[in-house]
Amino acid sequence: MIAATAIIAVSDQPENIEESTVSNNSIVEVVKPSVWQAPDESLMPATEKELILYGKELIKNTSFYLGPKGTVASMSNGMNCQNCHLDAGAKAWGNNYSAVASTYPKFRERSGAEEDIPKRVNDCFERSLNGKALPVDGKEMQAIVSYINFLGTNVQKGDKPEGSGITEVAFLDRAADPEKGKLVYQNKCVSCHMADGAGMANADKTGYTYPPLWGKHSYNDGAGLYRLSRFAGYVKSNMPLGVNYENPQLTDEEAWDVAAYVNSQERPKKDIKKDWPNIAGKPIDHPFGPYHDGFSEDEHKYGPFKPIKAKREELKKEKSKKLKA
Repeated sequence: MIAATAIIAVSDQPENIEESTVSNNSIVEVVKPSVWQAPDESLMPATEKELILYGKELIKNTSFYLGPKGTVASMSNGMNCQNCHLDAGAKAWGNNYSAVASTYPKFRERSGAEEDIPKRVNDCFERSLNGKALPVDGKEMQAIVSYINFLGTNVQKGDKPEGSGITEVAFLDRAADPEKGKLVYQNKCVSCHMADGAGMANADKTGYTYPPLWGKHSYNDGAGLYRLSRFAGYVKSNMPLGVNYENPQLTDEEAWDVAAYVNSQERPKKDIKKDWPNIAGKPIDHPFGPYHDGFSEDEHKYGPFKPIKAKREELKKEKSKKLKA
């Protein structure tokens, strides 16, 4: 007897198919979404190749060109963009650039305005690199934007492919615990990032092989990784260095707790008074008030986040009812 087959498509770009036999002898084929891969460099247009490759070089070795002893300018903290955007922004779930070209320009709640790619790049320079904005019409910005656009070559406008950005780690039933996170850090992070969180400089001291996670040379408190969900998702799929989303080493609890520990340490401050002009648009784990949901800064920083999520959903329903009334 030949079993009937049903195909359940969960992506319009099927790549991997798993089969499972169910009780009625039919076979259900589950189509997995394909995970984004960076386009091959051989596809770079000849007229732009030099500029694109310079953009990649700036992402990999930002500090050499734009760090404290930069050969082009001195305008950042010594970290490289690649310290946060792994494999020059080309690693799946490694905070990659796959969906940047396809989704920008777009409205962002943090600024309360529509942003283009140069604005997004400069956000990283001013926050993650704790530095100054690049001139929008300068060669370096043009090169970085060209490289980011190249990485999005095969992504349709408006799409966000599987594997883009950072992994979303499920909320815990408790608050993230810095003390537990300290143990995780000591066991799994200290060999690269050092006990004092200062990281490890490269041989010629022009940048970091392993970046500082706190202290005066690290990202400031306006950076995306200062939100626990972003840090937890980043380390879950990428740390300790060498792991990937398919073979993570940290549990969800370890990822949240080490995020709490790292982001409880001292770091540079940024003036964020103009961020999140609509306070209802703040992420659940944005650690600076005011808020519209009644929870404290400490609860928004460490959690537990499930009660905050539930309260916000309740407030949305109430607002919707009022609008319909």
